[in-house]
Amino acid sequence: MKIPSPTKQIISLYQEKWDTLENYVAQERSLRKLFTQTYPNNTELDEVLIKVCSLNDFYSTNIFSPFSVAKHIISLDIDKGLSNNDTNLVNDIAKVNVNGKKQFNFYSFATKYCSHHKPLDYPIYDSYVEKLLMALKKQDNFFKFHKADLKVYSSYKNILIKFRKFYELEEFDLKQIDKYLWQAGKELFPKSEYNKESSKERFTYTSALGLSVIKKG
Repeated sequence: MKIPSPTKQIISLYQEKWDTLENYVAQERSLRKLFTQTYPNNTELDEVLIKVCSLNDFYSTNIFSPFSVAKHIISLDIDKGLSNNDTNLVNDIAKVNVNGKKQFNFYSFATKYCSHHKPLDYPIYDSYVEKLLMALKKQDNFFKFHKADLKVYSSYKNILIKFRKFYELEEFDLKQIDKYLWQAGKELFPKSEYNKESSKERFTYTSALGLSVIKKG
C-alpha cells in the first residue's frame, strides 16, 4: 500500500476534517477548560483525580486505578516541569506502581495528560500515530529511528520535529501534525473490530486521502 507522503494540502485537509468531528471538538474543548482554567495546577489530589478520570473516560485509556495514578502525579510535583516543557515528565508520569505491587507503563495516557496542559509543546502518542510513523519511515526514510524510540518521549517529540522538517511542514504546529497523524493512522490502519461483522477474508474502505485500501480480516 502506497501512502501519500504528507503535504501542506494533506495536513490542511485533516485540519478541516477534524473540525467536522463534533464529538472530538467538544471533548477537546471541555478538557482544555478543565486542565488550563478550572484545575491548572497539580498539587491537590481531588483536582488531579478529576483530570485523570476525565481523560480516562473520554479517551478510554484503560487506567484501571485512577486514584493510584493521581497520587503518583501529585508525588512528582510536575508543575515546574510543565512550565519548562520538560519532556522527561511524560515517562515519569507513565510509570505507576499500583497497590505497591506492580509497575505499569501508562505512556499514551501520560502524553495526553501533559498535552492537555500544553498542547503545542506535548504532542500525543497513540498506536495509530505509531503505525503511520513507522510506515512512512519505511516508505520515505524521513528519519532513522527504532520503534522503541517512540516510547521515549524526548525521542518521540524529536522524531515529530524531524518529520515536520523532512516533509517541509514547518508552518504547522505539533498539535496540527498530531491531528493529521491520528486521523490518517486511524483510517489507514483500522483495528480488527472494523471487520467483525464481515465473514470475508478482506475488506475495502476509502480513506480521506481518496485511497481504496484493502485490509485482511
